[in-house]
Amino acid sequence: MPAWAPTKLLAARADSFAEVALANIEREYPNDLHHTMTGPGDLPTPRQAHPAFYGSFDWHSCVEMHWVLLRLLRAVPELVPAKRIRTALDEHLAAGPLAAEADYLADDSRRAWQRPYGWGWALTLAAEAGDWDDPDGRRWAANLAPLAAVVSRRYLDWLPLATYPVRHGMHTNSAFGLSRALPWARQLAAAGDGALLAAIGAAAERWFATDTDYPGGWEPSGIDFLSPALVEAELLAQVLAPDAFAAWFARFLPGVASGQPAALFTPAQVADAGDGHIAHLHGLNLSRAWCWRRLAEALGPADERRGPMMAALAAHTDAALPAVTGSDYMVEHWLAAYAVLLLT
Repeated sequence: MPAWAPTKLLAARADSFAEVALANIEREYPNDLHHTMTGPGDLPTPRQAHPAFYGSFDWHSCVEMHWVLLRLLRAVPELVPAKRIRTALDEHLAAGPLAAEADYLADDSRRAWQRPYGWGWALTLAAEAGDWDDPDGRRWAANLAPLAAVVSRRYLDWLPLATYPVRHGMHTNSAFGLSRALPWARQLAAAGDGALLAAIGAAAERWFATDTDYPGGWEPSGIDFLSPALVEAELLAQVLAPDAFAAWFARFLPGVASGQPAALFTPAQVADAGDGHIAHLHGLNLSRAWCWRRLAEALGPADERRGPMMAALAAHTDAALPAVTGSDYMVEHWLAAYAVLLLT
């Protein structure tokens, strides 16, 4: 099996990822605007409701595309149109538009809006900017801080009330929403505020620590873009100590060393990329690849499960990476986020 070479894969595609993201964040229509109307005059356009994140078909995808641009600008500035990216981010991540986004999310009538998927990606974006020692990055981080503060409060209000996790492979999946929030929670903890990090860890262990013999053979569902089994394992790899995670994972998916359950090792087939739900399966393949990479790294090079996991990583990457650009808009408005997540 060829060696896993994410740097090479990214170098060949970084520019096209950046171009599709730049186009997406400016494309206001078509738009799936999830906005609860409060009266007959409450008829905002996407840009009126979301002056920062109005493009990319929906709010969470637009947040993802901003993260793609920021991540590429940090990781491979020589391979992307860095000046255009900085100009676009200066416009979209300005203080005024982001204050409006924070106010929108702070409205208590929207306390479950974008929970937890959009919340997690918003904190991923804030963490990316907050971790960058760059003049533009520091300015964008400061502008994102009010939105991140609102989202953090939303998590802290919600997690104690969430008796049960959501386990399906769509936006409301609980494990992925917590995983995306962890980098920001760690930054807060490093600055002296450990409340969000503690709440995430407590919820993850409460929901998942006793899971055994997960029915991964039942996957995928027809509209999944996340693997419920693998995103749960990826989250536990972050919140448990290494030895505790290795033991938990052996109980959770006991057949991994022999490539079982086969369904988790087999890329999903995408019959129609123009169908917004069927197109999710491209994302499933890339998010599975990301999870397999993260799990292999967590278990270490000597673990007997690493070989099948790396083979699954390669197979899922090969199946989905060509679809990130040059495909239907139902794919292009979001899939680059999962490619960049995998390759960086």
